[in-house]
Amino acid sequence: MASLNWIGKDAVVNHDKEVPFRLLEKVPSASVGKASKNLLIHGDNLEALKALMPFYKGKIKCIYIDPPYNTGNEGWVYNDKVNSPKIREWLKKVVGREGEDLTRHDKWLCMMYPRLKLLRDLLRDDGGIFMSIDYNEEAHARLLLSEIFGPNNYRNTFVVSRVKKNIQEREKVRALNFGYNSVLFFAKSEKCLIKPPRRYQKKEERWHAFDAPGIRPSMEYDLLEKKPPNGRHWMYSQDRADALLKSGEIRLSPRGAIQYLLKASDSTLLDTDWTDLQEYASQWNYPNGEKNIELIKRIIQMLSDGKDIILDSFAGSGTTAHAVLDLNKTDKGSRQFILVEMEDEVAKKITAGRLKQVSKTDSYPDGFEFVELGKPLFNEKGQIDGECTYDELATYIYFTETRTNINPKNLKEPLIGESAGTSYYLLYTEKNKNDLTRGALSKLKINGPAVVYADRCLVDEDELRTKGVTFKQIPYEIKVY
Repeated sequence: MASLNWIGKDAVVNHDKEVPFRLLEKVPSASVGKASKNLLIHGDNLEALKALMPFYKGKIKCIYIDPPYNTGNEGWVYNDKVNSPKIREWLKKVVGREGEDLTRHDKWLCMMYPRLKLLRDLLRDDGGIFMSIDYNEEAHARLLLSEIFGPNNYRNTFVVSRVKKNIQEREKVRALNFGYNSVLFFAKSEKCLIKPPRRYQKKEERWHAFDAPGIRPSMEYDLLEKKPPNGRHWMYSQDRADALLKSGEIRLSPRGAIQYLLKASDSTLLDTDWTDLQEYASQWNYPNGEKNIELIKRIIQMLSDGKDIILDSFAGSGTTAHAVLDLNKTDKGSRQFILVEMEDEVAKKITAGRLKQVSKTDSYPDGFEFVELGKPLFNEKGQIDGECTYDELATYIYFTETRTNINPKNLKEPLIGESAGTSYYLLYTEKNKNDLTRGALSKLKINGPAVVYADRCLVDEDELRTKGVTFKQIPYEIKVY
């Protein structure tokens, strides 16, 4: 398989393993409802994805991301040239002096690689990832996804109309203007999308945009006192358009775009041309360009049967969460969302503000937990942070030992849990009182193989061996994921 190479790749290929594991801290005052399973995480998405591992590895059904398109436009809040202070600082730390020679494409690839690796780990075997992107990085993005997910797991590319306000004047110097964005779809494995895509029944009316990309002078006539958008043409000849207009199969949409009615025999499989989705003007004061909620709903419906977890690690204005809440209300589903947003003002005011408003005005009962990224589990000296609770450390230990998740509600201190016939224990009450002594060992009532984590061991090795116990010292023998 052909591989994609760029300056800095060697430094980021395994960087996902070097990312510190941070604790998640809920902020009740910024949340809606109590004990909601929906999460809005404020922080660097690389560290947030790592923090999610002990709880959600292999559990996410559908991932949608809208990363920076890397257009070179410096005016976006989430800097679109991948040149924000946070990203520059990260590149300098991870890539080193070599990073001084990075092009903007090198930077984008360095940023995306470890994040995509963690996203893949979070996906279920029957899950899939969708990435919105435009021509600036589409070719690189597909090669990158192929390398991480495997070329055989490429499913398709969907074409989506661009919001006109985001087409820059400088782009018009090209012979053909780029009037669309793409959504790349990759699966975790061959188990993804076994069931057919949603079908449109005959009784449904499905309207499709009547213009298509490209210049064809013979198909650029006046229609309903309109001409095709720049760089586009009408889909059919003028005679056929006149016939469709006469039969009521061409209309002006509420937003003023010309559409035609799709006709099918009994049903039409969802195709890759999604230009029927109308342009969507931002309602939430999000300068980067808000995503069309119908686009996200369509993506979710392709994979989710109503009980799944949906993840968006470039949350922006929160359209993905809004789509999940809307779908749940419509079909009485119980989908959960996890959002990650790095920018302070966006996460606290725009994303959280939108979710609070729609939860109230549209009567969505699900709510959400606002979560901050806390301190790393281990400090620079390798010691466990003093604020780490038993449940947090036990959950992390169980995950690194078994590569599976455990529900913290099932923890029964000092027993963490059991996996593949081995029991795991953690002695972690207070400083200098976490020793494995004979008395402590007898209280554990161990039957069969066991691993015990503690500060010190005061039991003879032969006695431990006889009882099938393996001692691991905190923090030095805690595995790093």
